[in-house]
Amino acid sequence: MPETREDPFVTHRGLLFTVAYEMLGSAADADDVLQESWLRWAEVDRTEVIDPRGYLVRIVTRQALNRRRTLARRREDYVGEWLPEPLLTTPDVAEDVELAESVSMAMLTVLETLGPTERAVFVLREVFDMPYGEIGEAVGKSAAAVRQIARRARDHVSARQPRVAVSPPEQAAVVERFLAALRTGRLLDLLDVMAPDVVLTADGGGVVPAAAAPVHGADVVAALLARTDRVVDTAAVWLNGAPAGRVEIDGQVAAVSVQVKDGRIARIYVVANPHKLTRLGETADLAR
Repeated sequence: MPETREDPFVTHRGLLFTVAYEMLGSAADADDVLQESWLRWAEVDRTEVIDPRGYLVRIVTRQALNRRRTLARRREDYVGEWLPEPLLTTPDVAEDVELAESVSMAMLTVLETLGPTERAVFVLREVFDMPYGEIGEAVGKSAAAVRQIARRARDHVSARQPRVAVSPPEQAAVVERFLAALRTGRLLDLLDVMAPDVVLTADGGGVVPAAAAPVHGADVVAALLARTDRVVDTAAVWLNGAPAGRVEIDGQVAAVSVQVKDGRIARIYVVANPHKLTRLGETADLAR
């Protein structure tokens, strides 16, 4: 029997999903983009495609840009703070440091401050190391224009997301201390694990109660979290390539990611919107 080769779309699906997710911050929207991209790929004459991987990335990028523009109004009408949809990942994602950083809640939140084209260029160049010419084909710009956009986007991200080198074991240890403090509800334990200028951002989407704006300062954040009149259950999980927590308070589930600096928590991201928690039961396939 003749050898049957796997379709390139199937071979690179993890990569394509990662591109779409990093551009959109939503697994549900990334899945829709992949479905639309598959339909377009099915119409392509494969004999004329020299580089299937690059060709597919360009298709997905264009579809993600289209989806991003249609989502703009939805984001404007969103109730409260908007955070990316958390993804359950395996520890081996952290072995690729650049991939783990690119899908972290901290980085995805910063990417939300870029325009659609800037975000696409940054993701394709900085994360996937695509040549400027290929990126230009995907976003409809010249290679020279893409180079300038990439520089501006890189400066923008660097100014808002300085690199903080924290090993997974160190992050896991801080997360465990934080989860233990949440379970006990003791104020001093919470204050001990958080940086004085910690910032908590919560996303309830108007569906469940959540802080309408970011909460600043360890005293305020600890007072918000330090309550002993609630039943709190926690579990350590890997979210978006880093140790994190699954927290259930009086039956309400939330995904909690943190950014650690100098052994203490600098930022807390709490996603409680149930529509964004549907993936916590399945591991995401991320790849570069």
